[in-house]
Amino acid sequence: MRGAWGLAWLRLQRHPVPSAILVLCLGLTIALPWAGRALVADYRTQLLARAEATPLVLGERGDRFDVVLAALYFRTGRAGFVPFPEAERLAAEAPGVVVPVSARATAQGAPLVGTTPEYFEQRGLVAATGDLPVYAGEVVLGHALAAELGLTVGDALFSDVRELYDLAVPPALKLRVCGVLAASGTADDGAAFVDLTSCWVLEGFAHGHDDPSEVDQAYVLGGDEDGVVVSGALLSYQEITPENLPSFHDHGDPERLPLTALLYWPASDKDATLVRTRVNQRGSYQMLRPVEVVDELLAYVLRVRQLMDGLSLVLGAVTIALGTMVYALSSRLRAAEFRTLRRMGCPRAFVARLVLGEILAVVLLALAFAALATFLVRTALGDLTVWLQ
Repeated sequence: MRGAWGLAWLRLQRHPVPSAILVLCLGLTIALPWAGRALVADYRTQLLARAEATPLVLGERGDRFDVVLAALYFRTGRAGFVPFPEAERLAAEAPGVVVPVSARATAQGAPLVGTTPEYFEQRGLVAATGDLPVYAGEVVLGHALAAELGLTVGDALFSDVRELYDLAVPPALKLRVCGVLAASGTADDGAAFVDLTSCWVLEGFAHGHDDPSEVDQAYVLGGDEDGVVVSGALLSYQEITPENLPSFHDHGDPERLPLTALLYWPASDKDATLVRTRVNQRGSYQMLRPVEVVDELLAYVLRVRQLMDGLSLVLGAVTIALGTMVYALSSRLRAAEFRTLRRMGCPRAFVARLVLGEILAVVLLALAFAALATFLVRTALGDLTVWLQ
């Protein structure tokens, strides 16, 4: 058997190109379902870990997938609308921790998330350098985002302007980087976090300007004892500093101040059930359990995986058929070689072991290639949930 193995290995080395083609074709056929199953398993683990860490999410009525993905992964394109007073109402009637989240803006293409200090406490996020944002105009960067942009404490980050040629849209806001979060391995690593006032400034619901009594009277259009009307030529600040921070204020009904969703950590399972029932019965908004929504989403992903598995079986059958034909034709071409071996005294079983040895060597090399390819794909893609942002 050792002699047959040695001759089989020498023949593969003697014909490297055909051998490499066989190994590559068979290896890719094996790697496709392996990598698919591994990636789906990683995706499921990452999604469920984030969902299980967030008991309940309150959002606007509509697509439940949009509500959960916008709240957990800051999908700005699917951001809904929940008025800020709803957070106060929920906190008043529900024992536990209510965390408002506004993920409606971006900065350098990354989600710019407005929230409160409770968010960092519930997520277990701490600053690796610097501090968490305390005042409007400060921003703390996720670990991956800071590395990508090359920013550190004291640098500036500009928000993205949604409508470049719309003069009614507030200009970009210059934010001061006050800290960088420690790596958490979650969607928080790729986001920037500010307080809620900064988000409302970006959306035009709050702004700051000079004291009208101290500016040129040419900019004052009128007023009474309740307030003063100034000209649009008196531009809003594009940067919030300690000096102009007191001048920032919001206008109009607080019901117009937008949030994307409310994250709720209940004090007990009983409180979670009661609050969820009350919110859903009122009908104005919906309260969802992210774990249930993610499980439903993963059910669709598993259906796609089953389709891919079916295609992989077909591809495998075709590859095996082609490999069988290649070795059948190769055996005919090697008839003279086999006759020589028999004349040298080798039994017919030796020739069979020689061919089987070549096939087994190709299969083992293909399995090694498939394992390596699967490992490299998983390593290269890393956290698959970044594609949800």
